[in-house]
Amino acid sequence: MTSTIPFPLRESQLKEDEKTKPFAPNLNVSLTCPDCRITPPHIVEEFASGDLVCGDCGLVLGDRIIDTRSEWRTFANDEGDDPSRVGAAANPLLDGNQLDTVISRRDGGSGTAKDLNKVHGRATAIKGERNLVQAYKEISAMCDSISLSKIVSDTAKQLYKRVEDEKLLRGKSSDAIIAACIFIACRQEKVGRTFREICALTRVPKKEIGRCYKSLQSKLQTNTSIMNSEDLMLRFCSNLQLPNYVQKAGIDLVRRAKELGTLAGKSPISVAAACIYLVSYLYRQPKTTRSIADVAGVSEVTIKSAYKSLYAERENLIDIEALRAGPNGEGLSFEDLVLP
Repeated sequence: MTSTIPFPLRESQLKEDEKTKPFAPNLNVSLTCPDCRITPPHIVEEFASGDLVCGDCGLVLGDRIIDTRSEWRTFANDEGDDPSRVGAAANPLLDGNQLDTVISRRDGGSGTAKDLNKVHGRATAIKGERNLVQAYKEISAMCDSISLSKIVSDTAKQLYKRVEDEKLLRGKSSDAIIAACIFIACRQEKVGRTFREICALTRVPKKEIGRCYKSLQSKLQTNTSIMNSEDLMLRFCSNLQLPNYVQKAGIDLVRRAKELGTLAGKSPISVAAACIYLVSYLYRQPKTTRSIADVAGVSEVTIKSAYKSLYAERENLIDIEALRAGPNGEGLSFEDLVLP
């Protein structure tokens, strides 16, 4: 079943009447040329002459059509306000037709227009829209604070609106829903963010985010992928101010460890942290377990435990001759590594 709705419901959540929908005739009105009867029709609106013409055979189907285009011309160097009266673009994340008239707040300093604008805004406010706007502001502020792209922010907003429309998480706090939406948006757009980072960002307990996340996963169709260590490696190395060649060696070590299953069962965060610890000492730019633990959000014991497994298989995991032939690889040796 294909759907244009973002984050459609899973099959088990569809209503029974939608599954067994009876056959109904197509009542859509379509304009077809009575002469050539080509489907789909090629109808052309000639506003200059006011005619509706078939683009295939030239038959005039109607006359005196209304020109819906603008009756002015706007130039970039013109002074004054834009004569456009169509208003701002519609926001698909809000409900309603969004074609309301807004009273200006400027009236020469008397203050009457400001009061009228406030009263008019309260009178025409759509029920529930204020909560949506507030939630969207919180999502944008949180995404900006941890340098997430606009596409992640928009995906989280779409998911939040879908949850609110379908009432999928009744009884859950708004903060927990926002945190789960941001986490799912990061996973869907392949932007690695850990549960710990989302908890620190939203100040929502990890268990509460996990409950909302699992509930949404079971009810909505999302393209969430498992977080990999390579994405975390780039961000962790950047925060630790390690050069690019160290990052590349760390990513190669992560992939090699996955192939051999050296750190099977370890979390992606632990794998990335242990590989950074090993590579930093190998390239003589050592980073302590304390500094790596602060950046990665894992304990020092976890890093040392994973590093012990890497150190035991160091000769199978790392091609030291290839690294020596690469940039900044002169004099590399396993002797520089710290004993576990």
